[in-house]
Amino acid sequence: MTIPADERPRTRTDLAWAISVGGIGIVLFAAMLVFTWYFAATLLLIFTGMLLGVGLNALTNALGRRVHLPHAVRLAIVCAALAVMLAGVAYLGGATIAEQASLLSKTIKSQITNVRSFLENHGIDTSFFDLGNAAPAASTDATPTPAPTPGSHGGLPGAGALASSGGAIVSQTFKLLLGTISAVGNIFIVLFLGLAFAAQPAVYHDGLLFLAPARHRARITLIIDGIGETLERWLIAQIIVMLAVGVVTWIGLVLIGIPGSFILGIQAGLLAFIPTVGAIIAGVVVVLASLASGWIPALSAFLLFMGVHAMESYVLTPILQRQALDIPPATLFAFQILLGVVFGIWGLALALPLVAIAKVMIDHFKTYEAPPLAEAA
Repeated sequence: MTIPADERPRTRTDLAWAISVGGIGIVLFAAMLVFTWYFAATLLLIFTGMLLGVGLNALTNALGRRVHLPHAVRLAIVCAALAVMLAGVAYLGGATIAEQASLLSKTIKSQITNVRSFLENHGIDTSFFDLGNAAPAASTDATPTPAPTPGSHGGLPGAGALASSGGAIVSQTFKLLLGTISAVGNIFIVLFLGLAFAAQPAVYHDGLLFLAPARHRARITLIIDGIGETLERWLIAQIIVMLAVGVVTWIGLVLIGIPGSFILGIQAGLLAFIPTVGAIIAGVVVVLASLASGWIPALSAFLLFMGVHAMESYVLTPILQRQALDIPPATLFAFQILLGVVFGIWGLALALPLVAIAKVMIDHFKTYEAPPLAEAA
């Protein structure tokens, strides 16, 4: 087909415009990937605050179905109830949690050492264990200790040694202080974002729609509403699952007679937030802590872990999250590993809600896809 001479300049202009727009799109997409890579921790922190806001809003809406009060009043009631619960746990079990956490840490380290010795006695390489024994091992070297010099003032450390030790102490103190400030700061950021999102959900909802092009606003509204509804149902179901796993694990370990059962129940409930991987980590910790009480308690704890995991995977999750999520386990586990390797613990913990958001968007475009060309003609 021959293009008329008078239409050739316009055709060239359209082609140049399409190439320019495509190039700009590729550059912007690459810039977005680079930005996401370098600021992944900050973006995932903001996403955690958004999840907290979605959870608080879900509890507020659930309370609204029981009592007819303004949104702000219901949110205040929900926050006060959660604060009272946390304060009660800290007041009634704070000393128990601290004591059992310290005992559990020593028990886990001791059992890891015993497992390492058992494997070494059977000819298995245990170099992958790193328990901080490098320094003691180095100290057993046969290198003679240098004798104190005459100017050492009776063996007392010199000014250089004191300055070096003081600098090391100050450096470690600053590292600990900055780490604590960073952790506390992250907690406050998540709390602030969660409360801000939950206090005025309509403002942020309408703000996202305002940023969208006018012709796509109806579709984006459906996507945002679908994501919010899916995350709300999933969070409520996840909270119920975490509570059930924590309580059942705690009671079961008490009946078996495992020390530190309360803190083990708490960690099992918290790790239930991370599907598949969290249950495996919780089970390993429970079994290691139970080895100190003998093989029979350890076997009983393992059977308890298998029962709790079966209850979570085949009873609670299918019943509570049937309408919330329907993601194949292999797909979810693959994305967990991928996000965990790329983004660390943040990616591992937030893999499920991120995959849920992607699934809502894919389902929307599959449902509201464009009609075939034959029908359109």
